[in-house]
This record gives sequence, C-alpha cells and structure tokens, in this order.
Amino acid sequence: MVEDAKRSIAFICPVCRQPVILERTAFQLAASGSRLPCPCGKSGVDVAIMGDKVRLTVPCLFCEEEHTVTCSTQAFLREKTLAFSCANSGLDCCYVGQEEPVFAATRRLEETVDALEAQAGAQGTFLNDLVMEEILGEIRDIGRRGGISCSCGCREWKMKVNYSSVELTCPQCQGALKIPAATLSDLEDLCCKTTLTIRGKTL
Repeated sequence: MVEDAKRSIAFICPVCRQPVILERTAFQLAASGSRLPCPCGKSGVDVAIMGDKVRLTVPCLFCEEEHTVTCSTQAFLREKTLAFSCANSGLDCCYVGQEEPVFAATRRLEETVDALEAQAGAQGTFLNDLVMEEILGEIRDIGRRGGISCSCGCREWKMKVNYSSVELTCPQCQGALKIPAATLSDLEDLCCKTTLTIRGKTL
C-alpha cells in the first residue's frame, strides 16, 4: 500500500441532499472503522480495506438505502475514477479516484439530479407530498413577511419547485438557494427560520 496516495471520495447526501467530496490518504482510509461523514452528520461512507479488497457502504440519494460495494484494493488506490451505481435507479451514488475527475463526475451527477428533480416537479410529482406542501407554505409565509432576500441586496425572488427540493433564485444576480423538501427533518429545519438568504453571485 502506498501510504501517501490520496483518494477523493464523493457522494450526494440523501438527507441534506448536498454533494460531499472528501480527500483522504491511503493510511487514513486503512484505519479501523474509517467513516467519511457528510458535514450534516446524518450520513456517510464507511470504508473497510481488507487485504486485497475494499468494502464501501454508501448512502444512496435515489433509493434512500445503503449499498455495499466491493472492489480490489489496487483499483481503489490506483484508478483515475471508480463509479459505484445504485442497482435500483442505475444512477451513480459514489465516486472514488483522483480529485479532478471525481469533481467532474460529481458535477455531472448533480446536473442529472437537478434535471430529474425539475422534470418531476414540473409534473407535480414529489418525494413526499405532505412535506412539500408544508415547505411551500412556510416559504410563502416567510416571503409575505419580507424575510426572503439575496446577499447582493435584492429583495425580489423567484421559486422553482423540484421533486425533493425548492430552489429560490435572485432575478438580479441569478444567485440560488436550494431548500431540501423531502423529510420531516427538512420541514423542522425550515420552521426554525424567520428569514432566508439567497447566496448572491458576484456581478
């Protein structure tokens, strides 16, 4: 094993629905019970290096279950990019490899997820209808109170409803804020907020 070899591991958290890309050395990954958590603390990838094989337990955005996959240790430490897919959806759920190709693959996966969510949202299909209804009500209430603004200074906003999220955009700078709308935890998080700030883009 090359102890200073670095690997980037990426997945999209099924809880906060944000992309997670973490870098670790082979030595760090070989540590017993290596877990790579999402910053939200509610999901993570478990990595176990077992001689000539590596076992990964990966959270899946698409079926909301964990998948266990294996590959050779040599491939795990040497390949430019490895992609592990969800058997139910056929879509990738985890990438391992060099930093640049892993970032590129994750970006493409995000674009795919956004397109699928936009399509489902346009058809009025949601992951959790009740949660989406309540989330939309909360957002509209915050908006009516003047609590939605952009960091660029604009107080106007547009809303797009997706399959499992709601996206607020600023018409002035095109900044965006994605609000998860899939679980009761998403609803509880939003109910605690009195304002929403869109992350503005530099003009």
